[in-house]
Amino acid sequence: MVFSSLSFLYAFLPLTLAVYFAVPQKLKNTVLLLSSLIFYWWGEPKYTLLMLFTVTFCYGAGRLMEKRRGTRAGKALLILSAAVPLGFLAVFKYADFFLGSLSHLTGTNIPLLKLALPAGISFYTFQALSYVIDVYRGDTPAQKNFINLAAYISLFPQLIAGPIVRYTTVAGELTARTHSAENAALGMRRFVLGLGKKVLIANLLGSLCSAYRDSGDPSVLFSWIYALSFSLQIYFDFSAYSDMAIGLGRIFGFHFCENFDYPYISKSITEFWRRWHISLGSWFRDYVYIPLGGNRVKPLRHIFNILTVWLLTGLWHGAGWNFIIWGLYFGLLLIAEKLLLKKPLEKAPAFLRHVYVIFAVIISFVIFNADSLTVATGDLKAMFGLAGLPFSSADTIYQLKSYAVLLLLAIFGATPIAKKLALRLENKRFFFVAEILTMAAIIIAVSAYLVDGSFNPFLYFRF
Repeated sequence: MVFSSLSFLYAFLPLTLAVYFAVPQKLKNTVLLLSSLIFYWWGEPKYTLLMLFTVTFCYGAGRLMEKRRGTRAGKALLILSAAVPLGFLAVFKYADFFLGSLSHLTGTNIPLLKLALPAGISFYTFQALSYVIDVYRGDTPAQKNFINLAAYISLFPQLIAGPIVRYTTVAGELTARTHSAENAALGMRRFVLGLGKKVLIANLLGSLCSAYRDSGDPSVLFSWIYALSFSLQIYFDFSAYSDMAIGLGRIFGFHFCENFDYPYISKSITEFWRRWHISLGSWFRDYVYIPLGGNRVKPLRHIFNILTVWLLTGLWHGAGWNFIIWGLYFGLLLIAEKLLLKKPLEKAPAFLRHVYVIFAVIISFVIFNADSLTVATGDLKAMFGLAGLPFSSADTIYQLKSYAVLLLLAIFGATPIAKKLALRLENKRFFFVAEILTMAAIIIAVSAYLVDGSFNPFLYFRF
């Protein structure tokens, strides 16, 4: 089940909300846990037990670690409690990649496991890890109520595609949170806006990307249109899910962290990664980069720390060489900015800095979205006129005319201009009515789109 489906919008969510607000405070986490398990079981019935085992294991490990914090036994428990969920992640997500790579290198034919990837395993694994690590560090007491911990790790609003919510962020709200009409209204507005971004923008951009792959009349210009379209699609797709998760969390009384802050207005790659997938970046910073020594080490070790984090970041996104190259690509760019480009970037005009970031990011997402290194190489060659393609073609012009308005709308929506305009108008008398009409129009348009059968899942479900 996904947020942008009729079954979620018109059956699961209304029923869950009705039961949640009908029960007393002490049963609300139980309702959230049960609804989250149903939500996950709907799409991954056989892997629901895997997630429950992870929850149960981390619950027991946390209770034991709290009593043995600072001892060898406590450290051994930490290692074990990290190894088990990471082991599941390694088997289901990376085993076939490593076996296939080993077969290729050795010229053998090692059989693959061919296991389906459990939805959301990368996200709930990192949430479980943040809990056991923070308990070991003494940043939070172990959760004594199993239902509360299970509700945190399996919470359906952000279970499948984030944001990665730290246990310490919501620990207090798991036991005592406030519900109000204002929070519900703010949450619903955020959810509906995210729903519109996903269905009315990201999905249509996905259609343009598919048209490029299916085109029998490719060109250099079409290759760039595709690259731009996918860069916008993945932003609207992923930020839309984050919007919906944050909105749903607000309705249920939780305050999840922001995950995107208009990354395409950045003036450096360093700034871009402070604005893109913020919860993942902060997770790697606090649980990998800083423990490795961060920037408080010798220069060569600092470079090693950055490359390690970005190698892991690439692997987290997917089991493929294109993801590894994508991660190391950003790692090298960040190293270059720290060692070589810092002063030139500070002196360069803002416009050129924006162009540099957009160009670098577009190239990265071409690599990111390729099914193989061969496809990535072919796409990059096409973009730079090295594939023997004409600059334009009849199909290119047709697709550009068909999607020009959408592309302009997406570019505009990727900036904070609309948000700033809304903030200026929110105190105006007509704004409240206009907002309600806009939300209603989005819901009607989305429903019509989904009834028509035009649908594609969230991109980050793949990771």
